[in-house]
Amino acid sequence: MTNPFDFAKSGDARIVYVRPVALTDLPAEMQEQAQGIEKLYAVHSEDGERLAVVADRNLAFILARQNDFAPVTVH
Repeated sequence: MTNPFDFAKSGDARIVYVRPVALTDLPAEMQEQAQGIEKLYAVHSEDGERLAVVADRNLAFILARQNDFAPVTVH
């Protein structure tokens, strides 16, 4: 993810999906920033766009709620 997602400009879609993502599935520049964390959590829009990647599941839910989204877990 090269550009930060602007949660405030996301329109009317208020649901985001949280799912685990393996470090190896991310671009090389993101892998370098992970500092040894092997399992991260991605927050996705309803259309599947990755909005954010964070270090743990709780943080993903907090991020979503702080931006007035309703997070849903995806397996």
